[in-house]
Amino acid sequence: MHFIDVVLPIPLEKTFTYVVSEKEASFLKTGMRVAVPFGKTKIYTALVYRVHQTLPETYVPKEIDQILDEAPIISEKQLKEWEWIASYYMCSLGEVFKAAVPSAFLLESETLILKNESFNVGEENSLADDEWLVYEALQHQSMLKVQEVSSIIDRKNILPVLKRLLEKNVIHLKEEVYEQYKPKLVRYIKLGNAYTSDEKLSELLASLSNRAHKQREVIMTLFSMEATTNKPIKVKDLEEKSGASSAVVKTLIEKNILEEYHLQQDRIQYEGDEVSSLKDLNEYQASALTKINNHFKTDEVVLLHGVTSSGKTEVYVKLIEKVINEGKQVLYLLPEIALTTQLIKRLQDYFGEKVSVYHSKYSVNERVEVWNNILKSVSRAQIVIGARSAVLLPFSNLGLVIVDEEHEVSFKQFDPAPRYHARDTAIVLASLHKAKTLLGTATPSIESFYNTKIGKYKLVEINRRYGNVLMPDIELTDIKEKHRKKRMTGHFSDRLIEAMQEAIEEGEQIILFQNRRGYAPILECNTCGHSPQCPNCDVSLTYHQYKNQLRCHYCGYAMAKQLACGACGSSELDTKGFGTEQIEAELKEIFPKLKIGRMDSDTTRGKYGYEKIITAFEQQEIDILVGTQMLTKGLDFRNVSLVGVMNADNLLNFPDFRAHERSFQLIQQVSGRAGRTKKRGKVIIQTYNPFHQVLQQASLNRYEELFTDQVNERRQFKYPPFTRIIKIVFKNKDYNKVNEASSWYAKALHTVFDSYTKTEILGPEFPPVSRIRNEYLKNIVIKVPQNQSTKQTKDALRKIDKTFNAIAAYRSVRIIYNVDAY
Repeated sequence: MHFIDVVLPIPLEKTFTYVVSEKEASFLKTGMRVAVPFGKTKIYTALVYRVHQTLPETYVPKEIDQILDEAPIISEKQLKEWEWIASYYMCSLGEVFKAAVPSAFLLESETLILKNESFNVGEENSLADDEWLVYEALQHQSMLKVQEVSSIIDRKNILPVLKRLLEKNVIHLKEEVYEQYKPKLVRYIKLGNAYTSDEKLSELLASLSNRAHKQREVIMTLFSMEATTNKPIKVKDLEEKSGASSAVVKTLIEKNILEEYHLQQDRIQYEGDEVSSLKDLNEYQASALTKINNHFKTDEVVLLHGVTSSGKTEVYVKLIEKVINEGKQVLYLLPEIALTTQLIKRLQDYFGEKVSVYHSKYSVNERVEVWNNILKSVSRAQIVIGARSAVLLPFSNLGLVIVDEEHEVSFKQFDPAPRYHARDTAIVLASLHKAKTLLGTATPSIESFYNTKIGKYKLVEINRRYGNVLMPDIELTDIKEKHRKKRMTGHFSDRLIEAMQEAIEEGEQIILFQNRRGYAPILECNTCGHSPQCPNCDVSLTYHQYKNQLRCHYCGYAMAKQLACGACGSSELDTKGFGTEQIEAELKEIFPKLKIGRMDSDTTRGKYGYEKIITAFEQQEIDILVGTQMLTKGLDFRNVSLVGVMNADNLLNFPDFRAHERSFQLIQQVSGRAGRTKKRGKVIIQTYNPFHQVLQQASLNRYEELFTDQVNERRQFKYPPFTRIIKIVFKNKDYNKVNEASSWYAKALHTVFDSYTKTEILGPEFPPVSRIRNEYLKNIVIKVPQNQSTKQTKDALRKIDKTFNAIAAYRSVRIIYNVDAY
């Protein structure tokens, strides 16, 4: 007998075994998909993990439902990378499989409702009204889908109705798997085989000239198009060129004069002009490129620390050119989808159609096509630009991985599992392919810079901006003093307004940064102090003026803005704090004639949301752009001379050991958007504490000083890079259960680790927001020292986890493991 082990796209620790025939076993390979029954009725898409002949000991294996692929869709090296993610980030292989592949590959079965022919028609009177509606619909249709039944009886929960119909033998259910991905087929046209000879064609044209001028015109147009281009002719192009309606073309097809055929085409096509040549590097870039190439001869990972606007992208482009000339693939990772918008255009100018893009704003079908192109190593996918998830793609011949803005927190996946860090995963992926990794940034993360100090990575620096433009002049404005002297207009100090007026008179653009969306984070009653809270989470609701509603940024709950206080009935409601929306509203009052744009996750919802705003700003249709942190990362605007940081203090005063590092990075990055061409840029940072050490370091561009301070602090308090952090989160709707479960787990941890290791266990403790979506959260943080094996620590946690799950009282408590939770 032959068996296969499969990975199911659900959080199960083990693989499952199914029985296959000898013929199927010889055809199946690791990385193919099969549809398998799992549970009572469900059919899942599973991934073949291995083919073998060992009967499982504990259960009788079922047969597979069907084979879905003719060849593997997952490469061997990709599967090894997934295994590493599952092991290192403490999740199941199934969760990695589900996160990695486009959802079109994961066919789940759909329940179909069929009528039972043996149902006695005389018993119709016994049916209730809603049952009767379903029964009647099945008289006209052979089968119904679950959604269709839902709309027929106009109810969301239809399970009770179906249950009653099943008990009365009116219906029976069937599971069916269906393919979600549909290739895009384009209609093409050619002359029918009967008219390919010259005589037949002359006869045809002569016969048409007397009675069907339009049909003759279509054929003549087709001729001229075929003569000028060697490509197949699309029906749509022929209709446009000849000016004929689709009915005329249809008539010619019906007469067999023209013949239509379909060709499969990718949904995303590069339609640019000729590829432009690469720019020459200046001496600093050229020197950096030489050093990088020299390091790559002996080392795997290089950190490129180049100040903002030093031209790092041009260095990347030279490296990419070298790798694709060797016929290898390149992965270019970016932290933010907004960044890909600008970069795609730049890379397509150099490399044309060799560039593919992969991120969540693309449709499922588009992602399937990119996946297939990478798998087949076609030239259209030699360079892959993507956000975090692109690191999980099926590369077969990877030569270089570039991680741009490597310090960015967006590279870390927080929910759902796998909670991987794309930068670290990219380094592992590159080593599996024996490829090189280049980490690029203007403000390196403390961990990466520390790795260069201990010789794990090599360091290359560019300390001059491109074109020798000076670094921006950063000015700290004390708004405590400005408030005291009554020199504030709304949230703008007189100094910031003065600088903005100067920039506008010069015809330059301005960026304002406020790391909070919405109008105001709190709406408060002036009489009793009550502020509306989210019913599902422990947070106050944020006021969004453009929809006149209060929203929760954790669970999405929304309600209309109240006219009176919900507690005391007073109508004196006031907002506290401010977000991007309020800044935008104040600007419209201060500068009524200017065009003001806003860029945050409210205004960039659609697929082209980022592109529209960025393009409008590039083409100077927007004078002032207000935005959250998505503005700070690597965007290149040529005409921005002034950047304003509205309030630096809410970055600094954050309960996180990386708050100071992140504040420095954000301020440096947002400052880097100013003065990128000829004139020196200006940055004004509004703060209540202008003498704060981190603000001073950021304003004077002293990264090394910040690094020394941070490293000393972290060594003292045992934080990364001197320890590994594993965070364990407990979730449940019952407050007491979360408390008891986390206390039990903490005791078990102390029992295991206190005796022989220096592992620190902090907690259990409630986080600042301790209830989200009606679930209470409690955290335990484990600090694993450098000299202790992380693998052994994780193995010990898995053992505790097994014991924990065996306790019936705690079974409903969900545990989340987050490795490197920062």
